[in-house]
Amino acid sequence: MKSVYIHIPFCKSICSYCDFCKMLYHGPWVTKYLNALALEIKDKYEGEELETIYIGGGTPSALKEKELRYLLDIVARFNVSQDLEYTFECNINDINETLLSILKEYGVNRLSIGIESFDDDKLQFMERYHTYEDASLKIKLCRKLGFDNINLDLIYGIPGETLKVLKKDIDLILKLEPDHISTYSLIVEDNTKVGNSKMAPISEDLDAEMYDYIVEKLESKKYLRYEISNFAKKGKESRHNLNYWNNLEYYGFGLGASGYIASVRYENTRSLTDYLNGKYVLKQELLTKEVSMDNELMLGLRKTKGINLQNFYDKYGINLQEVYNIKDLLKNNDLIYEKGYLYINKDELYIMNEILIKIL
Repeated sequence: MKSVYIHIPFCKSICSYCDFCKMLYHGPWVTKYLNALALEIKDKYEGEELETIYIGGGTPSALKEKELRYLLDIVARFNVSQDLEYTFECNINDINETLLSILKEYGVNRLSIGIESFDDDKLQFMERYHTYEDASLKIKLCRKLGFDNINLDLIYGIPGETLKVLKKDIDLILKLEPDHISTYSLIVEDNTKVGNSKMAPISEDLDAEMYDYIVEKLESKKYLRYEISNFAKKGKESRHNLNYWNNLEYYGFGLGASGYIASVRYENTRSLTDYLNGKYVLKQELLTKEVSMDNELMLGLRKTKGINLQNFYDKYGINLQEVYNIKDLLKNNDLIYEKGYLYINKDELYIMNEILIKIL
């Protein structure tokens, strides 16, 4: 067990598309929530040395200074390795010298910032409010205070968005020189403002064209596509997220968090009342060997490097090709076997789901 995810559900405003576990910031709830979080961690954490910590949300940066210090004091109780990757999610509008100084003091060394877009129409659609000038100043401040590992999120495929709008967003994000870029095509989720509006998504053809442009542009600027939606400068890949894609176990603490411990995948409650009363887990499932192998396949093939077949054998005691019929996909060049790894042809990654359906 090398990784911990901690969920902070509080936000200063709610984005129109967001399906994550979240609620508007309300001061009296925050301390109660952090008290419950501390108890959950005390109850479950077995003292392992951690290599990655990720605090997400919600909007962790929405916490006030006293609350933030309390949260980081809770996290400071973990046993951590010397080369810990410690990520903290920020809203661009929350970034200031005080916030960054506190994060630095507690050992946070990676920031994940939700830019999403710089286009006024897209931002209005998402109910987010910032400018390129805001972002540029804030990221310069992050660099000044010593943060040398910064991820920026981009959302594309907004209804009505054109390729021209996306190209401008990409150009502006590149001007900010992030170390890592996560790109997400908008998924219209139920029980969100966008979902309730019954708004039609963009066409699949346009979505594919946008994805291809993102890949070509970012790779031309020396960003390695190491996972279907994630790009990084050399050595700046997210070690925490690679833990998920490598199908390794991890702790998930907090409201709505998911975790994977001792072959059990679990999902925490989204009910604040239940969580404050110590009823943390909503559901859990003990995975069979077969289900775990399916997960290994689905998660591992998200990576451009793919699946190490020796690791698969060491983990499950069987060769992958004895479990899954992949001969035709290899023959068609949908799958590639090279240097001990099985991966999806990089030109076919966009239709990964279709390939997985054929395998499974």
